[in-house]
Amino acid sequence: MPASYPAVFLDRDGVLIENKSDYVRSIGEAVPIWGAFEALARFRHQSPAYRVIVVTNQAGIGKGIITHATVAAIHAHLSAWARATGGGIDAFYVCPHRNDEPSLCRKPAPGMLLQAAREWSIDLARSVMIGDALTDVQAGLAAGARPILVRTGRGESEAARLTSFGLTEVTVVPDLAAALERVEGSPRLSG
Repeated sequence: MPASYPAVFLDRDGVLIENKSDYVRSIGEAVPIWGAFEALARFRHQSPAYRVIVVTNQAGIGKGIITHATVAAIHAHLSAWARATGGGIDAFYVCPHRNDEPSLCRKPAPGMLLQAAREWSIDLARSVMIGDALTDVQAGLAAGARPILVRTGRGESEAARLTSFGLTEVTVVPDLAAALERVEGSPRLSG
C-alpha cells in the first residue's frame, strides 16, 4: 500500500511536556508546556488528515533509571490528556538506548520516523518533525520530513547551534502552536 498520509512527528520532552535534566520519571513529573495540548487539539480538529506521532529518545530506560512500563504509563496519561483537550495522539515510538549505544532508532537517526511511516502509511515528504533539539532536526531531515525547531524546552540554546551545522534554512518558532501553524495546508490556529 503506498504511503498516503502526512504526519506531524513530535518530540515529547520540550515540545509537549517540560524537560527535566534527570528524566521525566513518573506521571506526576509530566508537566505540560503551556498551550501545547490545546494547540494540538485545534490542529487535529482543523487538519484531520494528519497523523500525530510522538517520537522520543528515552535513554533513562537503557540506564536503568526508568522502566518501559513507566514510560508506557506516562504515554497513556499524555494520550488521555490529548483526548481530554479535544485532540489525540495516534502513536508513541520510544528509543530506549543510551547515548553511547549504537542505535538505528535514537535521534538523530531516523529509525522511529521510518518505522512509523511503514506502520501508519505516512508520506514522509509531506510530513514535519517538530522538536526542541538539533537531533530532532537531524532525524527529520534524515527521514525526508521537514524539520521545525521550537524554542521551548532546550530549543532556545539549540537554535544557536543550527548555523554551526549548516542548518540555516530550518524554521525556528516560539512553541508548538506556532510550529503547527507552519505545517503545509494548516489554517491559522490562533484563538
